[in-house]
Amino acid sequence: MVKILYPCALVLALLGCGPSNEPAQMSFAQGTSDALAKPLFRAQTTPAPGPAQVFGRVAGGCIQGAVEIPETGPTWQAMRLSRDKNWGHPVALDFIRDHSAKVSRLPGWEGLYVGDLGLPRGGPNNGHASHQAGLDIDFWMLPPTRLNLTPSERENISSITMQRTSGAFVNNSWTEQHREMLKLAASDPRVDRIFIFAGAKVDLCRWADATGGNRDWLRKVRPWWGHHFHYHVRLKCPADSPFCRDSGPLPAGDGCAWADEWVDTRILNPPPPDPNAPPRPPRKPPTLANLPAQCSALVGR
Repeated sequence: MVKILYPCALVLALLGCGPSNEPAQMSFAQGTSDALAKPLFRAQTTPAPGPAQVFGRVAGGCIQGAVEIPETGPTWQAMRLSRDKNWGHPVALDFIRDHSAKVSRLPGWEGLYVGDLGLPRGGPNNGHASHQAGLDIDFWMLPPTRLNLTPSERENISSITMQRTSGAFVNNSWTEQHREMLKLAASDPRVDRIFIFAGAKVDLCRWADATGGNRDWLRKVRPWWGHHFHYHVRLKCPADSPFCRDSGPLPAGDGCAWADEWVDTRILNPPPPDPNAPPRPPRKPPTLANLPAQCSALVGR
């Protein structure tokens, strides 16, 4: 049985996280070890025993009592099983069940291919800055042709891109069903925010203008680089996790003006590079000291 060590006091410290114009968020007492975190969490092949509980942030945390997402469900299949990143909080499994069932009712979609969640005990992992707390889920943009793929097929099949002109616009693979499934996800009260490439957000705003109705769901859809093969759903901190730290409040409004600005100033008309700008220092690999103190206990350190 892993013994969970709780800090004696909460230490408030502002940490930058996620997109630069998303609010900073609060963290709490952290570990002290300089041991590299990625190999320690990568070595864990089973979940930490105990009731499900998230510690820290999605970009700096871990999870106890994670559940493995079944490889195949009525309306989904988990992809890239060799990565062992299909572990999450039970609310993530519930969301996958519910969301994929709703998507399966859309024309041409049997359900969803589910990409990465996180490692058995969360923590830093290769390929993601987030996905550390069992609350992040990647859903592929590729419409499933069938939901009985073999493990080998799931390793070799790939999703498809939805972007054109480096993400400024959607391409011809983008459909009404993609719009509908993003609206379904963003309308779910369990969802904190969704990351997708900027051109898709702009298209969703134009679609909402044309179709009318409630626009509140648009606020949760946030432009971010790289999210054109999948959409990234981030869930809110669950009620059973008092040491979970969410991503902070979303900016006011529907975010459509910000998406337009993103496309204009970051993709179509970016400022020229500053020849005198100093090079960015390489990012240091995360250590246990960068994570909440409870995370050290989950890897036996």
